[in-house]
Amino acid sequence: MNKKDLFERINKDKGPLGKWAKHPEGYYVFPKLEGPISNRMKFNGREVITWSINDYLGLANHPEVRKADEEAAAEHGMAYPMGARMMSGHTDYHEQLERECAEFVGKEAAYLVNFGYQGMVSAIDALVTKNDVVVYDMDSHACIIDGARLHQGKRFTFRHNDIESFEKNLQRAVKIAEETGGGVLVISEGVFGMRGEQGKLKEICALKEKYNFRLLVDDAHGFGTLGKSGAGAGEEQGVQDAIDVYFATFAKSMAGIGAFFAGDKEVIKYLQYNMRSQMFAKSLPMAMVKGALKRLDMIRTMPELREKLWENVNALQNGLVEKGFNIGKTNTCVTPVFLEGDIPEAMAMVNDLRENYGIFCSIVVYPVIPKGMILLRLIPTAAHTLEDVEETINAFSSIREKLKKGFYKRIAAALMSEDAMTE
Repeated sequence: MNKKDLFERINKDKGPLGKWAKHPEGYYVFPKLEGPISNRMKFNGREVITWSINDYLGLANHPEVRKADEEAAAEHGMAYPMGARMMSGHTDYHEQLERECAEFVGKEAAYLVNFGYQGMVSAIDALVTKNDVVVYDMDSHACIIDGARLHQGKRFTFRHNDIESFEKNLQRAVKIAEETGGGVLVISEGVFGMRGEQGKLKEICALKEKYNFRLLVDDAHGFGTLGKSGAGAGEEQGVQDAIDVYFATFAKSMAGIGAFFAGDKEVIKYLQYNMRSQMFAKSLPMAMVKGALKRLDMIRTMPELREKLWENVNALQNGLVEKGFNIGKTNTCVTPVFLEGDIPEAMAMVNDLRENYGIFCSIVVYPVIPKGMILLRLIPTAAHTLEDVEETINAFSSIREKLKKGFYKRIAAALMSEDAMTE
């Protein structure tokens, strides 16, 4: 008889991030930003410049969006339509949004999903069988990694944005697919959300002339921000037609909930009848659907939103580079600032930024990035001002000097010593 309790491991090992949970939840993790979504919000009782919200085009609190959301909620409530799309949750407005999304990104058809993460996991599961092979960038979002884990066949990763590594693993995949009688699905992101680099879609698509594979692109951060019309990374790189299945979320530029897949009619119809996350889950509420229609219309007809976004992006990134900060290879709105330090130093630094400088940004540490590195991720939006940018760059210059002089290391050591004494 097995006497080991399943939860014994959980009680002893909280995981690489969970071990820090004894430090204040609600501050470093699960923080609570309050007030209208904007460039400045309230945190811990004080106003802060918010750089951690993916409201790229400033639509979350736009008066036209608020009006559309309020009217749709007043008319339909938040429950309608009830049930899954396949059973009782289907409406003309869902179909209208799908048609408009497909047209906007230059595809034949689109399919709405209720959540982006679930949708991507489920789409990968639906698109491949055990005879097929999946090849994906090793820096892919967790939804892609989790979808690939469900795959019962072979899967390979390639070094991030490394086309030589990609081709080498693609060759391996093609060879196995020839033996199993299957196909090859390649997955990349249009924009990698941590480092801000566009996926090398143009280079990947060029290899379609040499190898037989299909390409799925997660363009969560590119949709609405990149390309002449805002149709994303594929449009930006001139390869939208070569993307076989295009995915975008409503949770970023559209400042809402939901997502969609777009592609050829036959492929989209297949997904409608085979994505388990949608077949057995509630349809996207009508208030979200009508709200998304309004947001999409604004993206199409108000290029000034994207222009203001990029004015702020360029001011922030150029200003940081001029001050000697390392922002990696970003060529998108996502602005990473790389510093050297350990997790306790990072926590002390973030506390200083929020309490003494009024700057709220996301902090990324090991295991998401290598040990000894700290990544402060800034998300500029159309709602920010150039004053916000200047204030933030000045604050970053100040905290960098403190980091170099060991100020945060001393603070962290003192806090850890206090913790040890109270245990």
